[in-house]
Amino acid sequence: MSVEEKIIEIEDEIRRTPLHKASEHHIGTLRGKLAKLREDLVKKSTKQKGSGYSLKKEGDATVILVGFPSVGKSTIINQLTNADSQVGAYDFTTLNAVPGMLDYNDAKIQIVDLPGIIDDASKGKGRGREVLSAARNANLIILVLEVGKEKKLEIIRKELHGVGIRLDKKKPNVIIKKRIIGGIKIECPKSLSKNKLKSVLKGLGVVNAEIVIPNKISEGELIDSVLGNRHYCPSIIVINKSEDFVVKNFLGISGKTGKGLNDLKELIWDKLGLIRIYTKKPGKPVDDEPLIIKKPVTPALVLKSLRIVASYSKVWGESVKHDGQRVNKNHLLKDKDIISFH
Repeated sequence: MSVEEKIIEIEDEIRRTPLHKASEHHIGTLRGKLAKLREDLVKKSTKQKGSGYSLKKEGDATVILVGFPSVGKSTIINQLTNADSQVGAYDFTTLNAVPGMLDYNDAKIQIVDLPGIIDDASKGKGRGREVLSAARNANLIILVLEVGKEKKLEIIRKELHGVGIRLDKKKPNVIIKKRIIGGIKIECPKSLSKNKLKSVLKGLGVVNAEIVIPNKISEGELIDSVLGNRHYCPSIIVINKSEDFVVKNFLGISGKTGKGLNDLKELIWDKLGLIRIYTKKPGKPVDDEPLIIKKPVTPALVLKSLRIVASYSKVWGESVKHDGQRVNKNHLLKDKDIISFH
């Protein structure tokens, strides 16, 4: 029996099993098994070499455009960067991942246009798992929708979730120490059922482990913590082709006319959490090229990135009360700060 057939069999069993107190442990085990099988499919897809889907990360950050065919992703990337993504008024114009480079605030931000996805892409339809798995390289994912089709947003989110991408979420705080013997020992809030958690763990193949869960989490978050191969990523939702419409709740843009693209660039910068830090050698002018680093940034982090050693540092900029102020290694730097090491 193939992995896909096993998944269908377990999904059918979960649907057939009434949910009540006597069955919740069995269902928990089934859900654990199901998550493990789905993870095996994703890993299989990422190992396959498909044309154009293996992305080489370049620049200071990578932003990936995800959406259905013909929502205008190619036009957007061509407007934002120097990419040459084919544009057409029919489905599946982009057949490979097309990268371009956005120069913004002294940073080089790689923008990648992925082929359009379809419903059930995460289950392998239309080589969807391979396409979506490429999005795991992203520091930021832009969900591109067409005006009037905003309801498709949940489909895109579902497909990304299916390949282990968790949008706008933080990694659950779960400590797992696997052991050779001893069974499963769990420390968790009283609001969580240890027996139910153990059922899920059993389905995931965990039989000997010490697990500490400081805060209340969902069953899905426990599964994510055990499997580990999850990508937590911020997102932006844009509604393209909105040149003649007023868009509410989301960012309305037009790849055709350029409407909203400056706002999109600014939002990309903010969501990536990047700042510019200029360095200065004692007695020398400030370096022209800044370091581009993700917040939070401290002198200790800058030292590490430069691979140098210093006794102390001085800072000029918004993060200090006066220019040239001596700061400790854990001082939080702000955008455009100048730092000198001594």
